Amino acid sequence: MSDLAEAVLATIDRVLPDVAGSADASAASISVAGDSIGGAIALQLALDHGDRFDRAAVFCTGAKIGEPRGWLERAEVVATSGTPTQVTGSAQRWFGEGFMDREPEASAALLHSLQDADRFSYAALCHALASYDVRSRLAEITLPVLAVAGSEDQPTPPTKLAEIANGVSGALLEVIEGAAHLVPAEAPAVAAGLLHEFLNPDAAGATGTGEQNSATLPTASGPREASRGEVREAGMTVRRQVLSDAHVDRANAKVDDFTADFQDLITRYAWGEIWTRPGLEKRMRSAITLTAMIAGGHEAELAMHVKAAVRNGLTRDEIKEVLLQSAIYCSVPSANTAFSVASQALAEMDDEG
Repeated sequence: MSDLAEAVLATIDRVLPDVAGSADASAASISVAGDSIGGAIALQLALDHGDRFDRAAVFCTGAKIGEPRGWLERAEVVATSGTPTQVTGSAQRWFGEGFMDREPEASAALLHSLQDADRFSYAALCHALASYDVRSRLAEITLPVLAVAGSEDQPTPPTKLAEIANGVSGALLEVIEGAAHLVPAEAPAVAAGLLHEFLNPDAAGATGTGEQNSATLPTASGPREASRGEVREAGMTVRRQVLSDAHVDRANAKVDDFTADFQDLITRYAWGEIWTRPGLEKRMRSAITLTAMIAGGHEAELAMHVKAAVRNGLTRDEIKEVLLQSAIYCSVPSANTAFSVASQALAEMDDEG
């Protein structure tokens, strides 16, 4: 990865000599951004040549990506059989649900570029990723860093970007809901807005990215400034994702003057401050919440969160394991009740289709 970073820097010096200036820190006027291995290269540049850059933005990447054995095996397959062997798997990993149907031309172009890539170059990049691990060096980075994750990214999930944001002093973390491994392609307007705000801190707040921009929400890198209305809006969005539109609509229909303040409280704090945080995946938060409901004896809330857990990706077998675990750490009577409540909730989901 250091060799790749050096090659990028040499290219910048060659094609942008007037902008790049020299290694003199006073001449730094370039920021660097990259997605996936491009993000890894950006991190490496921030480590090795921090004096040459103003800022670094890293999308869908990590301080360590995957395991060496996996990369070496992939390198061998590609060197032997070519990059078309990677198209099917990449189609599954690169894009969030529905993107290929919504944007067939964009997704096809990206997959064709992979298919047409030189196999030996691709294999060389796999070897670079196999030996890449800068987790222990993140604290050395002094540049402002923006880390952007896709909520549905499998190769580099939000926890990978949270690790970068937590390791680099003052780094910012953003998570784009519904996007996977190619945020700049899947949500170009959001990505551009985040970059504009990051590269122009004096103009913060004028991103124009709409509801998808999570720039003002709490993140794993620490509390962020956000208005009461923005937090509530974000909370309502994730509340609908987890509990379903039908459930939230029913709850809202029952709100009156007596309960309105409480509903606002849980929407802002439970959903807007906690469930929006990228430090844990929603399925993990569901597992934790099920255990808390069992321990507290909150049967009505447990039924609601059993259904939410299914929507967040927990299988019925996984829910069963959570309930069995609670028998040991909460109590057998609590787990007995939980199994009854969960069985009824799952049956209702079956009836609802």
